[in-house]
Amino acid sequence: MDRRTFLKTAAISSIGFTLPIAVDPLSSIAGAAGYPDLAVVRGPSPEAITKAAIDALGGIRRFIGRGDVVVVKPNIGWDRVPEQAGDTNPEVVAAVVKLCYEAGAKKVKVFDRPVNDPRRCYVQSGIEPAARAVDAEVSHMDDRKFKEMPINGLALKTWPLYSEIFEADKVINVPIAKHHSLAKLTLSMKNWMGMMGGSRRMIHQKLDESLVDLAMKAKPCLTILDAVRILTDNGPQGGDLKDVKKLDTVITGVDQVAIDAYGATLFGMKGGDLGCVRIAAEHGFGVMDLNKLKIMKLQA
Repeated sequence: MDRRTFLKTAAISSIGFTLPIAVDPLSSIAGAAGYPDLAVVRGPSPEAITKAAIDALGGIRRFIGRGDVVVVKPNIGWDRVPEQAGDTNPEVVAAVVKLCYEAGAKKVKVFDRPVNDPRRCYVQSGIEPAARAVDAEVSHMDDRKFKEMPINGLALKTWPLYSEIFEADKVINVPIAKHHSLAKLTLSMKNWMGMMGGSRRMIHQKLDESLVDLAMKAKPCLTILDAVRILTDNGPQGGDLKDVKKLDTVITGVDQVAIDAYGATLFGMKGGDLGCVRIAAEHGFGVMDLNKLKIMKLQA
């Protein structure tokens, strides 16, 4: 089943509103094949640990097929250089793009909706030059491509979302792990604010519920959490190097709730400390209890 067919058919009703099915169709394969739920890989090379973390889940060909059009969605929100940990590490993004092409992808697109000037964010973050160097199609979001879409979630019923994400065969979420002044942390679920059109501040009153809605709507086939450097304070923008901690780590999985629950531990927190993680777990979107997960830890 391709992603577009899955998006059309995978929906269930729960507690009076419609929720997309939380579990990626590959997850049942993962259990049967004995793959871990999460892979946590440390090492000095962002490219090497990214590849090793994907290989631990069965390899990129488990997720990407020949001829696929793939969207790789990093965080490119801020006019910051990689050392400031405001955006996804460019070497991680480039590694993902490269692996997708090795798996036979027809095209790999990289984009985000920044908060600061997009031209500066794309270049200063290092993501545009790094992704272009491995043949990604890097573009600024086109306002004409935001389309009002049904969500029917906990807080969001409809919202203008970026159509190219839903037209792609596969989507890979590549957020950075960092502090956030309002949500406590920004990890995988919060990264989907970058596909929203309109005034994103309007969701702040029900931020956690809205993040769950967006994550369920996006349905990435794979999530790769960049913790090469994490921003421990003054996020999400950061700027002061004293707030940056170098962990040289990448975490991969198909369950965004599990990814974010583990990501919280990097900051001395638990998954339940994050409202979006707790709410998502309560509604069966994923597993928050790390004790119930098979977690593979590797050094690369």
